[in-house]
Amino acid sequence: MKLIGKEHLLSAKQMAKFVTDGYLLVEDLVPQEWNELVDEEQRLENIPGHLYWNQSQYIQKVFALPQVKGIIQSLVGEYSIYDHSYLHVVKPQHSKAQEWHADSIIDTRDYGFDIQAFYFAHDAPEEMGPTLVLPGSHLRRVNTSSIGRYKNIKGQKKMVSRAGTMFFVHQGIWHCAQPNSTDKTRFVFKLRLRPGQQQRALFNTDGYRDPEVTAILDRGYEQWQGNEARLDHVMRAKLWRYVTGDDHIDVSFEHSLTRMNITI
Repeated sequence: MKLIGKEHLLSAKQMAKFVTDGYLLVEDLVPQEWNELVDEEQRLENIPGHLYWNQSQYIQKVFALPQVKGIIQSLVGEYSIYDHSYLHVVKPQHSKAQEWHADSIIDTRDYGFDIQAFYFAHDAPEEMGPTLVLPGSHLRRVNTSSIGRYKNIKGQKKMVSRAGTMFFVHQGIWHCAQPNSTDKTRFVFKLRLRPGQQQRALFNTDGYRDPEVTAILDRGYEQWQGNEARLDHVMRAKLWRYVTGDDHIDVSFEHSLTRMNITI
Protein backbone atom coordinates (compact mmCIF):
# COMPACT_ATOMS: atom_id res chain seq x y z
CA MET A 1 0.00 0.00 0.00
CA LYS A 2 1.54 3.33 -1.06
CA LEU A 3 1.79 6.22 1.36
CA ILE A 4 -1.33 8.37 1.30
CA GLY A 5 -1.76 12.10 1.88
CA LYS A 6 -2.16 13.47 5.40
CA GLU A 7 -5.61 14.82 4.57
CA HIS A 8 -6.92 11.26 4.32
CA LEU A 9 -5.48 10.01 7.60
CA LEU A 10 -7.54 9.59 10.75
CA SER A 11 -7.60 12.62 13.02
CA ALA A 12 -6.55 12.44 16.67
CA LYS A 13 -10.24 12.53 17.68
CA GLN A 14 -11.07 9.61 15.39
CA MET A 15 -8.13 7.59 16.65
CA ALA A 16 -9.14 8.32 20.26
CA LYS A 17 -12.62 6.96 19.51
CA PHE A 18 -11.13 3.83 17.96
CA VAL A 19 -8.89 3.25 20.98
CA THR A 20 -11.79 3.84 23.38
CA ASP A 21 -14.54 1.90 21.59
CA GLY A 22 -12.59 -0.65 19.58
CA TYR A 23 -14.28 0.41 16.36
CA LEU A 24 -14.84 3.42 14.15
CA LEU A 25 -17.91 3.79 11.91
CA VAL A 26 -17.42 6.13 8.94
CA GLU A 27 -20.53 6.99 6.94
CA ASP A 28 -20.60 8.05 3.28
CA LEU A 29 -17.02 6.90 2.80
CA VAL A 30 -17.66 5.21 -0.55
CA PRO A 31 -19.36 7.21 -3.35
CA GLN A 32 -22.82 6.05 -4.37
CA GLU A 33 -21.78 5.07 -7.91
CA TRP A 34 -19.38 2.51 -6.44
CA ASN A 35 -21.99 1.29 -3.97
CA GLU A 36 -24.43 0.64 -6.78
CA LEU A 37 -21.87 -1.32 -8.81
CA VAL A 38 -20.86 -3.45 -5.84
CA ASP A 39 -24.42 -4.03 -4.69
CA GLU A 40 -25.52 -5.15 -8.14
CA GLU A 41 -22.53 -7.48 -8.42
CA GLN A 42 -23.17 -9.03 -5.02
CA ARG A 43 -26.79 -9.74 -5.90
CA LEU A 44 -26.23 -11.06 -9.42
CA GLU A 45 -22.79 -12.65 -9.66
CA ASN A 46 -23.14 -15.29 -6.93
CA ILE A 47 -19.39 -15.26 -6.20
CA PRO A 48 -18.50 -17.53 -3.23
CA GLY A 49 -17.83 -15.47 -0.11
CA HIS A 50 -14.24 -16.58 0.35
CA LEU A 51 -13.39 -15.79 -3.30
CA TYR A 52 -15.05 -12.40 -3.52
CA TRP A 53 -11.91 -10.34 -2.88
CA ASN A 54 -10.15 -11.88 -5.89
CA GLN A 55 -13.07 -12.44 -8.25
CA SER A 56 -15.00 -9.19 -7.79
CA GLN A 57 -14.62 -6.54 -10.48
CA TYR A 58 -14.91 -3.71 -7.98
CA ILE A 59 -14.09 -4.50 -4.36
CA GLN A 60 -10.32 -3.99 -4.52
CA LYS A 61 -10.90 -0.69 -6.33
CA VAL A 62 -13.19 0.44 -3.51
CA PHE A 63 -10.49 -0.31 -0.95
CA ALA A 64 -7.95 1.54 -3.12
CA LEU A 65 -9.91 4.82 -2.81
CA PRO A 66 -7.66 7.41 -1.07
CA GLN A 67 -10.16 8.03 1.74
CA VAL A 68 -10.30 4.30 2.50
CA LYS A 69 -6.55 3.74 2.18
CA GLY A 70 -5.93 6.66 4.53
CA ILE A 71 -7.93 5.04 7.33
CA ILE A 72 -6.24 1.69 6.80
CA GLN A 73 -2.80 3.30 6.80
CA SER A 74 -3.67 5.14 10.03
CA LEU A 75 -4.43 1.84 11.76
CA VAL A 76 -2.06 -0.78 10.33
CA GLY A 77 0.48 1.21 8.36
CA GLU A 78 1.81 1.70 4.89
CA TYR A 79 2.50 -1.99 4.26
CA SER A 80 -0.55 -3.75 5.65
CA ILE A 81 -0.76 -7.51 5.07
CA TYR A 82 -3.84 -9.29 3.72
CA ASP A 83 -5.06 -11.90 6.20
CA HIS A 84 -8.47 -13.01 4.92
CA SER A 85 -11.78 -11.71 3.65
CA TYR A 86 -15.37 -12.87 3.24
CA LEU A 87 -18.62 -11.70 1.72
CA HIS A 88 -21.24 -12.45 4.37
CA VAL A 89 -24.79 -13.02 3.17
CA VAL A 90 -27.90 -13.13 5.38
CA LYS A 91 -31.03 -14.24 3.57
CA PRO A 92 -34.46 -12.57 3.96
CA GLN A 93 -36.49 -13.52 7.05
CA HIS A 94 -33.48 -15.21 8.62
CA SER A 95 -34.38 -15.42 12.30
CA LYS A 96 -31.17 -16.80 13.80
CA ALA A 97 -28.42 -14.61 15.24
CA GLN A 98 -24.76 -15.46 15.57
CA GLU A 99 -23.37 -16.05 19.04
CA TRP A 100 -21.04 -13.47 20.54
CA HIS A 101 -17.44 -14.07 19.47
CA ALA A 102 -14.11 -12.46 18.68
CA ASP A 103 -12.51 -13.37 15.35
CA SER A 104 -9.27 -14.72 16.74
CA ILE A 105 -7.67 -16.84 19.37
CA ILE A 106 -6.31 -14.81 22.30
CA ASP A 107 -3.69 -12.47 20.85
CA THR A 108 -0.24 -12.67 22.46
CA ARG A 109 0.90 -9.26 21.20
CA ASP A 110 1.16 -6.63 23.92
CA TYR A 111 -0.36 -3.75 21.96
CA GLY A 112 -0.32 -4.49 18.24
CA PHE A 113 -3.58 -5.43 16.56
CA ASP A 114 -5.17 -6.50 13.30
CA ILE A 115 -8.14 -4.65 11.92
CA GLN A 116 -11.29 -5.79 10.16
CA ALA A 117 -13.07 -3.49 7.74
CA PHE A 118 -16.79 -4.07 7.15
CA TYR A 119 -18.34 -2.49 4.05
CA PHE A 120 -22.06 -2.06 3.37
CA ALA A 121 -22.80 -1.30 -0.29
CA HIS A 122 -26.52 -0.96 0.53
CA ASP A 123 -28.47 0.53 3.42
CA ALA A 124 -28.47 -1.72 6.49
CA PRO A 125 -31.26 -0.56 8.83
CA GLU A 126 -31.79 -2.13 12.24
CA GLU A 127 -34.43 -4.58 11.04
CA MET A 128 -31.95 -5.98 8.49
CA GLY A 129 -29.68 -7.16 11.30
CA PRO A 130 -26.40 -5.26 10.89
CA THR A 131 -23.49 -6.47 12.99
CA LEU A 132 -23.82 -6.06 16.76
CA VAL A 133 -20.69 -4.93 18.64
CA LEU A 134 -19.83 -4.32 22.28
CA PRO A 135 -17.94 -1.02 22.67
CA GLY A 136 -14.76 -1.31 24.69
CA SER A 137 -14.65 -5.10 24.56
CA HIS A 138 -11.44 -5.16 22.52
CA LEU A 139 -9.61 -4.51 25.80
CA ARG A 140 -11.07 -7.67 27.38
CA ARG A 141 -9.36 -10.43 25.42
CA VAL A 142 -11.26 -13.66 24.84
CA ASN A 143 -10.78 -16.83 22.84
CA THR A 144 -13.16 -16.91 19.85
CA SER A 145 -16.58 -18.16 21.03
CA SER A 146 -15.82 -18.44 24.74
CA ILE A 147 -18.36 -15.61 25.20
CA GLY A 148 -21.03 -17.36 23.14
CA ARG A 149 -23.11 -18.12 26.25
CA TYR A 150 -24.02 -14.44 26.58
CA LYS A 151 -27.10 -13.01 24.89
CA ASN A 152 -27.85 -9.30 25.29
CA ILE A 153 -25.17 -7.20 27.02
CA LYS A 154 -25.62 -3.68 28.37
CA GLY A 155 -24.15 -1.14 25.98
CA GLN A 156 -24.23 -3.33 22.86
CA LYS A 157 -24.68 -1.41 19.63
CA LYS A 158 -25.91 -2.37 16.16
CA MET A 159 -23.89 -0.97 13.27
CA VAL A 160 -26.91 0.55 11.53
CA SER A 161 -25.51 1.92 8.28
CA ARG A 162 -26.25 3.75 5.09
CA ALA A 163 -24.85 2.57 1.77
CA GLY A 164 -21.20 3.54 1.52
CA THR A 165 -20.50 3.06 5.22
CA MET A 166 -17.45 1.23 6.45
CA PHE A 167 -16.69 0.38 10.03
CA PHE A 168 -13.23 -0.56 11.13
CA VAL A 169 -12.76 -2.74 14.20
CA HIS A 170 -9.92 -3.91 16.41
CA GLN A 171 -9.69 -7.67 15.93
CA GLY A 172 -10.53 -8.27 19.58
CA ILE A 173 -13.99 -6.64 19.48
CA TRP A 174 -16.89 -8.81 20.63
CA HIS A 175 -19.48 -8.98 17.86
CA CYS A 176 -22.20 -11.07 16.22
CA ALA A 177 -24.46 -10.92 13.17
CA GLN A 178 -28.16 -10.35 13.80
CA PRO A 179 -31.42 -11.72 12.33
CA ASN A 180 -32.67 -10.22 9.08
CA SER A 181 -36.42 -9.64 9.42
CA THR A 182 -36.80 -7.92 6.04
CA ASP A 183 -37.64 -9.36 2.63
CA LYS A 184 -34.23 -8.36 1.23
CA THR A 185 -30.88 -10.14 1.39
CA ARG A 186 -28.23 -8.43 3.51
CA PHE A 187 -24.63 -8.34 2.33
CA VAL A 188 -21.54 -7.14 4.15
CA PHE A 189 -17.98 -7.55 2.98
CA LYS A 190 -15.28 -8.11 5.61
CA LEU A 191 -11.56 -7.63 5.05
CA ARG A 192 -8.96 -8.44 7.73
CA LEU A 193 -5.51 -6.85 7.58
CA ARG A 194 -2.40 -7.31 9.69
CA PRO A 195 0.10 -4.53 10.41
CA GLY A 196 3.37 -4.58 8.51
CA GLN A 197 5.11 -2.29 11.00
CA GLN A 198 4.89 -0.86 14.49
CA GLN A 199 1.52 0.91 14.78
CA ARG A 200 2.96 4.09 16.27
CA ALA A 201 2.07 7.62 15.11
CA LEU A 202 0.55 6.37 11.85
CA PHE A 203 -2.46 8.71 11.99
CA ASN A 204 -2.58 12.52 11.83
CA THR A 205 -1.28 13.21 15.33
CA ASP A 206 -2.00 16.94 15.23
CA GLY A 207 -3.67 17.91 18.53
CA TYR A 208 -3.46 14.47 20.13
CA ARG A 209 -2.91 16.11 23.52
CA ASP A 210 -5.81 18.57 23.14
CA PRO A 211 -8.49 18.55 25.88
CA GLU A 212 -11.26 17.43 23.51
CA VAL A 213 -9.19 14.39 22.52
CA THR A 214 -8.37 13.57 26.14
CA ALA A 215 -12.08 13.88 26.98
CA ILE A 216 -12.87 11.02 24.56
CA LEU A 217 -10.28 8.78 26.19
CA ASP A 218 -11.44 9.75 29.69
CA ARG A 219 -15.10 9.20 28.87
CA GLY A 220 -15.59 6.74 31.69
CA TYR A 221 -16.71 3.15 31.71
CA GLU A 222 -19.16 0.96 29.86
CA GLN A 223 -22.01 -0.53 31.88
CA TRP A 224 -20.98 -4.09 31.12
CA GLN A 225 -17.40 -3.70 32.43
CA GLY A 226 -18.27 -4.07 36.11
CA ASN A 227 -15.57 -4.24 38.75
CA GLU A 228 -12.79 -4.49 36.15
CA ALA A 229 -13.67 -1.17 34.51
CA ARG A 230 -10.68 0.69 35.93
CA LEU A 231 -8.34 -2.03 34.69
CA ASP A 232 -9.86 -1.69 31.23
CA HIS A 233 -9.29 2.06 31.45
CA VAL A 234 -5.60 1.48 32.18
CA MET A 235 -5.41 -0.83 29.15
CA ARG A 236 -7.00 1.94 27.09
CA ALA A 237 -4.31 4.35 28.28
CA LYS A 238 -1.55 1.89 27.36
CA LEU A 239 -3.01 1.44 23.87
CA TRP A 240 -3.17 5.23 23.46
CA ARG A 241 0.52 5.51 24.38
CA TYR A 242 1.29 2.89 21.77
CA VAL A 243 -0.64 4.38 18.85
CA THR A 244 0.52 7.95 19.54
CA GLY A 245 4.16 6.93 19.88
CA ASP A 246 4.29 8.96 23.11
CA ASP A 247 5.46 6.79 26.00
CA HIS A 248 4.78 9.49 28.59
CA ILE A 249 1.22 10.62 27.85
CA ASP A 250 -1.10 9.36 30.57
CA VAL A 251 -4.89 9.22 30.26
CA SER A 252 -5.25 6.35 32.74
CA PHE A 253 -7.44 6.28 35.85
CA GLU A 254 -5.84 8.56 38.46
CA HIS A 255 -2.73 8.64 36.25
CA SER A 256 -1.91 5.10 37.29
CA LEU A 257 0.73 4.61 34.61
CA THR A 258 2.71 7.57 35.91
CA ARG A 259 2.28 6.74 39.59
CA MET A 260 3.39 3.14 39.06
CA ASN A 261 6.16 4.12 36.65
CA ILE A 262 4.69 1.84 33.98
CA THR A 263 6.17 2.05 30.51
CA ILE A 264 5.36 0.19 27.32
